[in-house]
Amino acid sequence: MLSKLTKINLNAHQLRILFAFAVIYLVWGSTYVAIKFTLECMPPFLMVAVRFTIAGAIMYVWTRLRGAPRPDKSHYLPTAVLGTLLLVFGSTGVVLAERTVSSGVVSLLVATVPVYIVLLQWLRPGGLHPGRRVLAGLVLGMLGLALLLKPASFATAGGGVDTFGVICVLIGSLGSAIGALYARSAKLPASQQLAAGMEMLFAGLILFVVSACAGEFSYFQHINVSLKSGLALLYLIVIGSMLAYTAYGWLLKMVHPSHVSTYAYVNPVVAVFLGWSLAGEGITAQTMIGAAVILSAVFLISRTPQKPVMPLAVCALAEDNLVAAGVTAGNDSSPRQLCQAD
Repeated sequence: MLSKLTKINLNAHQLRILFAFAVIYLVWGSTYVAIKFTLECMPPFLMVAVRFTIAGAIMYVWTRLRGAPRPDKSHYLPTAVLGTLLLVFGSTGVVLAERTVSSGVVSLLVATVPVYIVLLQWLRPGGLHPGRRVLAGLVLGMLGLALLLKPASFATAGGGVDTFGVICVLIGSLGSAIGALYARSAKLPASQQLAAGMEMLFAGLILFVVSACAGEFSYFQHINVSLKSGLALLYLIVIGSMLAYTAYGWLLKMVHPSHVSTYAYVNPVVAVFLGWSLAGEGITAQTMIGAAVILSAVFLISRTPQKPVMPLAVCALAEDNLVAAGVTAGNDSSPRQLCQAD
């Protein structure tokens, strides 16, 4: 009977993982277009500040009303650090770049996230050396992205490369990679939604200060925000932030971070499709080949056996009060050992 219940829980857990991956793959791929729409009427720092402050406040209040315990003082610093790395650096880098770089190229540059993660894990003391399949998957993914997005797309109207936009994305990607690794050992609230809400609130407050220092309040007029930009901002708040960011944070606790970072390979495929369906951009044979190569790379990386992750649902069956951040499994280990952090 217990084995049947465990199998049911495992299947349900696997479905939740698949749904969470679908969210970060599809939703974050669509946010590139939404960001473009909001930037038509709003300054960059203020737009991101409004987005994360509203989303964070709603998530925090909602989870507290649902019974989530009040966060301890020890939770404040880790959530502030994660909010800074993943949102202030990661998301703001994308927004700043999209003012001068096409959304497709930005999505290509965000693909450096898995490269950073693999390298950071390799270079840290006692780090994990990437296997051949992981390295092959990374190379294959970059090749697919190069096929998907023509090199000429990097050029600005004047024929050069917008160096500032490229640097913004690369710095943001590095911050996201560091945040993804830090999240596995950070002391966060037990409620994933509460933690995500706190991270967004911290990021939003920081970005409001940055926006004020940049003088954005002096020239922004809310009456000039179009319906399209307003709806795009609403989409970014509810779907792009509240739903997708919660799914991302949950996945970081459930599976290997290099697997989670594969969203950077799929997002450009979604962005190109939306460009075709919403903006009338054509899809060539090269685009289709690039998309196929990218998805092959995602499969290669995600199917690589690197310390298989033991789902928290199984840990809960064995030890109800065990909390694990970044879990690994072994063949002859006790439930507590199976839930040990790496």
